[in-house]
Amino acid sequence: MTAEDISRFSKTVEAHGLSFPVFELGSGPAVLLLHGFPDSRFLWRHQIGPLLDAGFRVVAPDLRGFGEAPRPEAVEEYRLPLIARDVVGILDALNIQQARVVGHDWGSALAWYLAAVHADHVERLVALSVGAPGNSGGSTIAQREKFWYMLYFQFEGVAEAGLTSNDWRLFKEFMRGEGDADRYLKDLARPGALTAALNWYRANVRPQMPAANPQLLPSVACSTLGIWSDRDFALTEDHMRKSYERVTGPWRYEKIEGAGHWMMLEKPAELNRLLLEFLNPEPRTNNREPEPRTQNPEP
Repeated sequence: MTAEDISRFSKTVEAHGLSFPVFELGSGPAVLLLHGFPDSRFLWRHQIGPLLDAGFRVVAPDLRGFGEAPRPEAVEEYRLPLIARDVVGILDALNIQQARVVGHDWGSALAWYLAAVHADHVERLVALSVGAPGNSGGSTIAQREKFWYMLYFQFEGVAEAGLTSNDWRLFKEFMRGEGDADRYLKDLARPGALTAALNWYRANVRPQMPAANPQLLPSVACSTLGIWSDRDFALTEDHMRKSYERVTGPWRYEKIEGAGHWMMLEKPAELNRLLLEFLNPEPRTNNREPEPRTQNPEP
């Protein structure tokens, strides 16, 4: 599926007063593809064709703040509950009661939120790269070190200036040559686009005082597949592997070797095999837990 094809089969979908560009094609069970930072619906070009060939109805929106989606100015407009409301509104507008949801990066965090809070809309969940919020793998020193950029992104104006100076030198170094580099630079150079993308971090991971009893999202009850790639510069394996702590339904973990953060671009055939196997009507799950379920340790 080429970028031109994705544009050709995209439509404008209204949700809660906002207009979103959404790729939508096919029939059968709906598969909802949710991209992350700093992507758009074009991220999924290697997955859309195989999913359509397998008999799925594929839906891939640009999420607010990215691609051609709306870019509200206020930081608070990028909180996950509001973005989840966008997604539910898109599904409602397309007359989709329930979808098999695949998310990557921030799209994965959004997918976890949907499966926990809007469980009636999520039949199955595939989380790529980012594990379940609140699992103990997210509080290790190794993971905290990898998340350095989240703190840097909090500095409004400073992060924008630092990332774009010297012909986007820091941004290019941060991306490490991965992903859709040329598309990112073109998209983020538009007025307000970089700030909108950074607002996902500012709205959802602002520094705050540690809580003795942190409030967690409900556990995920649907069948869930977590996939991590072993050259991911932003996420540790435990961040994904220990997601079973927050899943009460069938849980399966897979690792793709030799791929960085954007496994769907670097190892599309391997990822597509796992997706099709899991998303088909009778997915294989092994329910394996690498260690007993435990309470999350204190950070």
